[in-house]
Amino acid sequence: MSPTILFAVVLAYFLILLGVAWRTSRHATNDSFFIGNKDSNWMLVAFGMVGTTLTGVTFISVPGAVGSNGFGYVQLMIGYVLGYLAITFILLPLYYRLQLTSIYRYLELRLGRRSYQSGAAFFILSRLLGATARLYLVVNILQATILDSLGVPFWLTAGVVLLLILLYTYEGGVKTIVWTDTLQTACMLAGLVICSIFLLREMDLSLVDSLEHMRAQGLTRMFNVDPDSPAYVWKHILAGMFITIAMTGMDQEMMQKNISVRTLRDSQKNMLSLTVVLTGVLLLFLFLGGLLHLYAPLAGVTATGDKLFPAVVLGHFPAVVQLIFFIALISALFPSVDGALTALTSTFCIDILGLQRRTDLTPVAQMRWRRRVHLGFSALFLILIIAFKWIDSPSMIGVILKLASYTYGPLLGLFAFGLLSRRDVRDRWVPLVAIAGPLLCALIEGEQARLFEHYRIGLELLILNGALVLGGLFLISMPSGRGGKSA
Repeated sequence: MSPTILFAVVLAYFLILLGVAWRTSRHATNDSFFIGNKDSNWMLVAFGMVGTTLTGVTFISVPGAVGSNGFGYVQLMIGYVLGYLAITFILLPLYYRLQLTSIYRYLELRLGRRSYQSGAAFFILSRLLGATARLYLVVNILQATILDSLGVPFWLTAGVVLLLILLYTYEGGVKTIVWTDTLQTACMLAGLVICSIFLLREMDLSLVDSLEHMRAQGLTRMFNVDPDSPAYVWKHILAGMFITIAMTGMDQEMMQKNISVRTLRDSQKNMLSLTVVLTGVLLLFLFLGGLLHLYAPLAGVTATGDKLFPAVVLGHFPAVVQLIFFIALISALFPSVDGALTALTSTFCIDILGLQRRTDLTPVAQMRWRRRVHLGFSALFLILIIAFKWIDSPSMIGVILKLASYTYGPLLGLFAFGLLSRRDVRDRWVPLVAIAGPLLCALIEGEQARLFEHYRIGLELLILNGALVLGGLFLISMPSGRGGKSA
């Protein structure tokens, strides 16, 4: 298909998003931006969060990894379900009871001011790196398939995409993205289903026949029972559970949408619905990955990993399916990026600048500050996307999970200490402990061959990181009531 036509379709899609943003952001305030006036429909939030959770990386990397890992992603999915249940019945009741706008306010109430700021700072770092890595993957595909042939440089592509995301989140924030994420999730799922159906028809296979062919080629293997392997089943189940608790339950972007729902019960229904739908969608992604690996040898496609899905679509699918693929790909990307940009702005304004506590600033002045922060994070996104272009990893899902293990570990340790202990901490030492945890993890990972011989650390690095921070917090703690917060 002509790159010019593809570009026109992508542009038209952006214009639809801008129309939705204009409609939903009229008369928006800071309260609309941060928590959607606490009036979001739980069904819309649940459906939109499917897209936020999956992202463009899932859309490309999970099917591409089936060739090397089979259906091993199911191990993580089991952990995801356990993690979502913990969020539903432990964390959400806490957030609603405290009536939080920023979930990191809990750390201040429980541990102290510097604990609060440490949690917010690590979230900012986590989301900056994770969201820009996801955005890079999709921008890179748009660049390679459309814009290189039009002579557009990569930095300009990234800048324009960010500008368009900025435009539709600039005023409405959460109030807008609840609706845009719903639209984008619908487009992503439609693309996933249509591509799967097309592949089945091209190979003249039924659903049952395709699964049998996948099994015969070893693509449906799920469980790794080698304890020394980074992909050992119990490592992945535990890692999946704690990844979900940290990257969803302790993540302002994800919880910002949840706590925008009016009641705790509706928010819990949102999380349980998300768990069911997300499990089904991830299984469909694995099935699509199996179909792609069955089709690739028949069509003479040699691409692997993240490059497989785009190579099959662009080289062998008809023009209309190519259009659907691109809309689905963009739809998979934007719910994670627009939400991250909004959540980072919210966290910096509320937790770092303390705008909600600033009695010296009028509502207009507070809104002005919020807009400046929003623009600042957009600029940071552009810088980091260009940095990821320079790194150019062949599998971005591995990069993102590794980054998450280092940056979400301190959040996991801080929240775990607050929830599992009744002790106070010497608050001024908390930032040092939060930084020491990831540094010790890097040292242990670098020396793992000497320390553990055949054992290799995988995704359980997040658990190790959180445990190190938790242990460090106990070392600087004292019995409750001895003034630990101000020590």
